Amino acid sequence: MDIKSWNDLSLSPGVLSAIKELGFESLTPVQASSIPIFLSRKDVAVEAVTGSGKTLCFLVPMFEILLKYAPFKKLDVGAIILSPTRELATQTAEIVDVFLKHIPQFTSILIIGGDAESKDISNILENGANIIIATPGRLSNLFNRKKLLKLSSYTRTLEVLVLDEADRLLDMGFEDAINTILHYLPKQRVTGLFSATQTKEMDDLIRAGLRNPVCISVKQKDSLVQKMPSTLSNFYMVCEPEMKLSILLWFLMSKAGSKSLVFFSTCASVNYFGCVLKELIKDIPVLSIHGKMKKRRHKIFSDFKNYEKGILLCTDVMARGVDIPDVNWVIQYDPPKCASSFVHRCGRTARIGKIGSALIMLLPNEEHFVNFLEVNQKVVLKHMETPEVANVIPKIKNLASKNREIFETGLKAFVSFVRFYTEHDLKILFRVKDLDIGKLAEGFALLRLPRMPELKNKTTKSFIPMNVKYKEIPYLDKRKEKQRQIELNQSQQKVMESKKMSAKKKAQLKKQRKKEKEVATCGKYVFSEQEMKELIRDTTLIRKFRNGKISKKEFDAKFLPDFE
Repeated sequence: MDIKSWNDLSLSPGVLSAIKELGFESLTPVQASSIPIFLSRKDVAVEAVTGSGKTLCFLVPMFEILLKYAPFKKLDVGAIILSPTRELATQTAEIVDVFLKHIPQFTSILIIGGDAESKDISNILENGANIIIATPGRLSNLFNRKKLLKLSSYTRTLEVLVLDEADRLLDMGFEDAINTILHYLPKQRVTGLFSATQTKEMDDLIRAGLRNPVCISVKQKDSLVQKMPSTLSNFYMVCEPEMKLSILLWFLMSKAGSKSLVFFSTCASVNYFGCVLKELIKDIPVLSIHGKMKKRRHKIFSDFKNYEKGILLCTDVMARGVDIPDVNWVIQYDPPKCASSFVHRCGRTARIGKIGSALIMLLPNEEHFVNFLEVNQKVVLKHMETPEVANVIPKIKNLASKNREIFETGLKAFVSFVRFYTEHDLKILFRVKDLDIGKLAEGFALLRLPRMPELKNKTTKSFIPMNVKYKEIPYLDKRKEKQRQIELNQSQQKVMESKKMSAKKKAQLKKQRKKEKEVATCGKYVFSEQEMKELIRDTTLIRKFRNGKISKKEFDAKFLPDFE
């Protein structure tokens, strides 16, 4: 059957009304290809370009299947939708709510964390949960709360399971949580995996619980750039590190009437550049969001969606699936950690046939990434000339010399960016030794260089520290400054007490330190006191992990750096 319109699918009146309210007048190619198969209760694995309307690919069949088996009791779970991030889950829940206005016989619940698990439990028991939209971690926890919630008994009626952004769900460390959930779900169900990038190997699909899935891959016709919407204009710009922030500011101001997303590599960079840009841009809302935020994320995300213009600084927590209306520009200030993330970042604009533009700002040593994207991701970028703009770094340094929050967050952002480089998936292209550390520090508007092992033996002649008494830089927040002064006084008291120590105690302490230094000697290398502490901490973690006292997830959280 040639599916050309929603009427060709013989959908129920409530589902058609919801589709009309959402503004989907005609089917997109991926919807026309996948919905009839999913409606026939066959498992599907769907790959299509970002922004192609995949959400309706599973919501329309889901509601049609639930209507077929209605009515459900209050606590009967008919469908579960798993999303990798809170933002994507929240967005899906909002679209589900539109359907529920026209199909009121079902209930839904959003389970994403942020509040106590007891609140989720009480919400399920009081309001019911025919449809659950959740992140894997929180939902798996609820399955394990058997004394307070018999969720496994409620899911015996499950008809539909959806894994949205399936590739990320399977490679973000959610394997244990997903396996826990699948353990409690009935085998006789229909399952769908949906993603913007190529689906995983068959063993991954089997692990996700699919039975002989129909694999659907929808490409754009007459386009070399298969992974990008045809309405997206993709650009790159090469910037000297000391001028990159100035160019970003100029670019954002030149797009003042539009909505822009700016991607950074780390949470610390989002915090720092958020502080800076809020000081420099007064007439446009500047918001920040990253994975380490908890309760504030939902409000920030909701506020930005409702803005007609504004700037959202973010990490890759916003790179997948989320649909923010009318985003005109996606700017990648830092390169992504992996090539596939580039596609997902760009996909926040030019959605569902709308026009959008994307720009990646590269350092001179990163320009080879353009050719890599063309070969690896089939993405062709157009070169954008680097403008001559006013240098705002002196102004930012002046702000940092009077505001300790800017001073300290700048140091943290710089450290996190250098370490992000050391952990990059494409080490052959992104090498710390290729960075001009002095110019990079100048581009971060640092007052001084931080102390970090990665800077050892690095040339920093192009950076001149600012002549400032760093300990005297205050927090503008009076409470934070008061606490800092208390800690400073305590530190000074310890120094004074140390000076008053008797000569005998000093001699004993010197002898003890000498002994510790001798113990810490391994071959020709002498470990510092800080290195010894870190070595002892890491050894303890490894021992606990081997003895089964902590899980792999807990081990990774404490042992590995978190950039998102």
